[in-house]
Amino acid sequence: MNSALSSASLHTRSLDRKTLMKHRQNMQLQSADREWVRADLHRGAIHVHDRLTPSYPRPVLCTMDTTAGENGDSYNSSPTLYVQLHGEAVRRLSPDERPLQIQNDFLFKLGFKNPWRVQEEGLNTEIGSLLRFYAGKPQSIESSERVQLSGTYNVRKGKLQLPVNRWTRRQVILCGTCLIVSSVKESQTGKMHILPLIGGKVEEVKKHNHCLAFSSAGPQSQTYYVSFDSFTEHLRWQRHAAKMVSQRIHSVDLSCCSLEHLPPNLFYSHDLTHLNLKHNFLPADQRFSRLRSLNLSNNHLGQFPLAICDIPTLTEVNLSCNYLASVPSSVGAMTNLQTFLLDGNSLNELPNELGSLQRLSYLGLSFNQFNHVPQVLERLSSMEKLCMAGNHLETLTLQNFRLLHVKHIDLRYDMVLNKISIMVPDEPDLLRHVTQLDVRDNRLTELDASVFPRLEVLHCERNHITSLKAKGSLLKGIYASNNELRQLDVSPVPSNLSYMDISRNHMESLPDWLCEAKKLEVLDASHNLIAELPARLLCSNSLRKLSAGHNQLQKLPERVERPLLEVLDVQHNQLVELPCNLFLKSDSLRCVNASANKLEHLPPSSLSEESHSILQEFYLTNNRLTDKCVPMLTGHTHLRVLHMAYNHLQTFPASKMAKLEELEEVDLSGNMLKTVPTTIMNCRRMHTLIAHSNAIEVFPEVMQLMEMKCVDLSCNELSEITLPENLPPKLQELDLTGNPRLNLDHKTLDNIRCFRIDPPPTFSSSEASGGPAVWSHGYTEASGVKNKLCVAALSVNSFCGSREALYGVFDGDRNVEVPYLLQCTMNDVLAEEIHKTKSEEDYMTNTFLVMQRKLGTAGQKLGGSAALCHIRHDPTDPGGCFTLTAANVGKCQAILCRDGKPLSLSLLHNVGLEEEYRRIRQHKAIITEDNKVNGVTDSTRIMGYSFLYPSVIPCPYVQTVTLTPQDEFFILGSRGLWDAVSPTEAVEAVRNVPDGLAAAKKLCTLAQGYGCTDSLSAVVVQLNVSEDCCSCCCSDPPQPPPSPGLGPYPPSSSAIKERPSDGSLPVPPSSCSEISSEISTSEMSSEVGSTASSDEPPQSSLVLLQEHCCALHPACLAHSFQRQLSSATFSSALSDNGLDSEDEEPIAGVFSNGSRVEVEADVHCLKAQSCLSSSPKTPVPLSSSQERNLLTLPPPPPPPCTPEPLEEGIDISQGETENGLERDESWPGAGVGCGDGGKLAGKRRVNGSVAQQEKSHNLIEVAADAPSKKSGGYFTAPAQPDPDDQFIIPPELEEEVKEIMKQHQQKQQKPPGTDQPTDYYDTPL
Repeated sequence: MNSALSSASLHTRSLDRKTLMKHRQNMQLQSADREWVRADLHRGAIHVHDRLTPSYPRPVLCTMDTTAGENGDSYNSSPTLYVQLHGEAVRRLSPDERPLQIQNDFLFKLGFKNPWRVQEEGLNTEIGSLLRFYAGKPQSIESSERVQLSGTYNVRKGKLQLPVNRWTRRQVILCGTCLIVSSVKESQTGKMHILPLIGGKVEEVKKHNHCLAFSSAGPQSQTYYVSFDSFTEHLRWQRHAAKMVSQRIHSVDLSCCSLEHLPPNLFYSHDLTHLNLKHNFLPADQRFSRLRSLNLSNNHLGQFPLAICDIPTLTEVNLSCNYLASVPSSVGAMTNLQTFLLDGNSLNELPNELGSLQRLSYLGLSFNQFNHVPQVLERLSSMEKLCMAGNHLETLTLQNFRLLHVKHIDLRYDMVLNKISIMVPDEPDLLRHVTQLDVRDNRLTELDASVFPRLEVLHCERNHITSLKAKGSLLKGIYASNNELRQLDVSPVPSNLSYMDISRNHMESLPDWLCEAKKLEVLDASHNLIAELPARLLCSNSLRKLSAGHNQLQKLPERVERPLLEVLDVQHNQLVELPCNLFLKSDSLRCVNASANKLEHLPPSSLSEESHSILQEFYLTNNRLTDKCVPMLTGHTHLRVLHMAYNHLQTFPASKMAKLEELEEVDLSGNMLKTVPTTIMNCRRMHTLIAHSNAIEVFPEVMQLMEMKCVDLSCNELSEITLPENLPPKLQELDLTGNPRLNLDHKTLDNIRCFRIDPPPTFSSSEASGGPAVWSHGYTEASGVKNKLCVAALSVNSFCGSREALYGVFDGDRNVEVPYLLQCTMNDVLAEEIHKTKSEEDYMTNTFLVMQRKLGTAGQKLGGSAALCHIRHDPTDPGGCFTLTAANVGKCQAILCRDGKPLSLSLLHNVGLEEEYRRIRQHKAIITEDNKVNGVTDSTRIMGYSFLYPSVIPCPYVQTVTLTPQDEFFILGSRGLWDAVSPTEAVEAVRNVPDGLAAAKKLCTLAQGYGCTDSLSAVVVQLNVSEDCCSCCCSDPPQPPPSPGLGPYPPSSSAIKERPSDGSLPVPPSSCSEISSEISTSEMSSEVGSTASSDEPPQSSLVLLQEHCCALHPACLAHSFQRQLSSATFSSALSDNGLDSEDEEPIAGVFSNGSRVEVEADVHCLKAQSCLSSSPKTPVPLSSSQERNLLTLPPPPPPPCTPEPLEEGIDISQGETENGLERDESWPGAGVGCGDGGKLAGKRRVNGSVAQQEKSHNLIEVAADAPSKKSGGYFTAPAQPDPDDQFIIPPELEEEVKEIMKQHQQKQQKPPGTDQPTDYYDTPL
């Protein structure tokens, strides 16, 4: 391996490109090096970065036993190795530490399981964003941010009168409150002189031009003279330095600076009172003076710093997360201490000397190993707040608090706390001093908080409490969500109660005393079993927000008397109507959400033309409202947001819209509207118009509204639109997908951030192959209230070949970078991992882990949720079924609909899971009061956020299911979707929506109608897995994996479009192309197909195929034509089974679109020669009636799983008799063809196609005949046949092919098995 470059050459900026590429090549592992590493599991390589130019790391081969000292000997400059995690603090490695062992341990904790894979990951240079080694300490990024001025000037130290001192060129930096002087060569090596300026002087030297004298304060002051090159620089330095000299710095923040020793200038500041040294590597023997606040958290101290006990002025000390096992007795010397934080250590007892801290008011002991309340706390008379969350308290004996004066007790996450033992004392008011009690996230089943007579705030969320008692005298807040509450007993009436949250419980009714709570402002009783609200609840003079959604309310209280209510949320109930005087008497009502009810009409807003309504937001999504309700909205003249999606609206009168001039956001999706009111132009503030899934034919003139940002008119019947030359300047989203007849061409549309329209028709066989008909999809994305699209969707219909598909949803919460990176990169990573590992769980897990390093620096501080679903067919098992492998981290989830019921494919990793809680506690993480790890995220497994490693990791939950005919579709959704819509509701909402795009749109619209304001993304993948997609009757060895078997699609009244795949992999030209024949009703013969992609004449296709072949093995058709796409009206993976205006059900296989008729023809391969003739080389033609029948065969019964060889020379009738097959008129083609055990050769398709390929060249012509309707319904035609099984006859060759077929028929005898009744082959075609 080539030697490392010197540091001088590395930081030279004048390197030409050729030299630079040579340097980079020298720093890569050679093939011989990789072979040496892979020969032994204990070998590996670390990438060591130069401290000056970290962009070009040098690989260093080593073993698990190689120490840091041995690695450092290979460097000429600095032999010391440093390690940096996720771009933060840099730690010096001791000489006996083993770098390769550190690297491997990091990867194992990240989630990798295979040691060989860990070794391979260590060879990748991209690991530097997660784990990085340095040769020498790198320049601190944080310190560079504090640099105010810097440059190279002539510098002289000491007095000017002394001839010994000379002017020398030096690097000068004004950083923070210090002047740093060093030589030019050593300016970055740490060898520098620091001059503190606080309290010093900055004077102008008159004897020299542009010269300043910098002097420090104190008896041992020093002076540096700096001569600047220009008067401008002289003034700039003088102005900045003068500010530093005059300042009196009281607070210094040196957190995350990788400090091993404190800067000397800190000791010169006599006014320094607050010092933050968090996240460093300082030793425990530092001495400070006159400090009042010291933060030494996350410094890996290992032992208590005894030096701080000698600082009598300290009032606040933070020693959290330092692996402390004990507290020394000398801690009693800090008599002025008021706040003492020892959270996140390994303490299990406290010294008795702690009792001498009589001024201590706040003691943090959370997330340690205490199994009891320390007795020494009884001596702390000034104690007000005690935090002991996350310990091991099995039983809390309240008598231990008898002598305490604690007001706030925090006992969160004592996971074994399951019983509060009450020891009744002689005194009646034992615990009268306790005002706040926090017992969140425990295992309590009952809670009697009435023993705290002066309790003001009670937190008991996420327990299993069924009965709650409390004293109401001074009670101000009750937080009891996510329990099993059935009874709430508060007495006396809490006259001071202002906030009560009892959501997600089992309450069947609300207590009557709520109406008497005179100060209650917020009441959240959602997600309960409440059937009726108290009669006088809407008469409250204090209640401002009422949340009663997700209950069983059938009506609201009729009594409404001028309440101060501002927000009313009653969604997901069974309301048929709202109180008739709700808007007449509620003068303060600003927001009403009544979505997901059974509302048929609305109450009036006023009794006259004048209205006093100040309603601004009205959510009525998913109700039964009709056109009669629209006039009731006109009185709400201040309405800004109106959601009326998925109701029964047919029109929205223009006169009514004209009165709503202040409208800004309107959602009218999922109705039966044909037009958008033209008076929408009166709404000058309108910025969002959503009206998808209607029957709108005319594009509204909303593009003339200057505030317009989002227009969604997808899934309508738009044909032509006229756009102004100048689009609205704020327009960000324009969605016109799902309009099959739309033809749009506008040059300025490229400037829109999210412009969506159906892809133009293509006739390329490679592009037309698309996704197979076993699955089809639709997806949508929606911005949040801040117009930031923090979500992304991934859809690859043909992934790594046409027998696989990949779909994903990514949510960055409030950042855009992470979901975008995941969308662009994750499919490529998965494609690589499939070839490396075979296990579904392993390749999916490794995909997420590898993606963590590919996020680079963006993943260090930012994070995001992700969910992936991969449909796959095992190429080594052609008789196997399709499998669906789902993986997720964070709050993105996937739900599979099986038999109409939701089946979860995901798992939410959070601190509520005991396994996850114990894992993050093992790594000394802190869970804050908002239930987040270190206050950042509530997910313990998520992409990014690498600075929270090892508590938060990207290792996903993986689940693999075998797809069956009972699987209808699956949904991938972002966090906001599942927060607003339950899996059960999501499945019921889109189960009867045949179009994937419309289904995804509906889910996002429902979530927004239910109050979601975050970015949303949904992917709906419809499945059509039939029995013959899961088995194959071919007895020959399997062919290379082609496209999967194709099945019929559910009928749809509108064209189903395939959305463009984001980042899809290229499909090889040999993959299947779509088969569809677009035939005009007036010119049937002139538009039959396109020319074949093969250069051979069509006669060459008449070669008899000897082998078994089926829909899953189109590779058998070596000499067949490649049918090119000739239909420009539907996509490759989906077909539009349009409903005729006079028919009740669609004709399968025949699709109408305007004046065009599209017919799909299927020609299947058979082992025909052995069945129809004893001579293997003599083709046996089929009669025209047989050929006609082959196109119209209904679905046969599924073939047996185990194929049986067919005896040659047996005719069809004998095969039927021997196998017990009975002919039935419901399957008239039972007598044609042969196959497994005398049945039809090859796998029977669900559409019934069993035709021999070389005998059916005129099928397209036959299929052009007009279908006739019988009493048994329309015939069953192929819905999506395999394109490689098809022949395309160009129009100019039709007559020649017919002549050839006629000659064959004359030469051959009548085939056996055709003695049937005259009407046996009577079919609708």
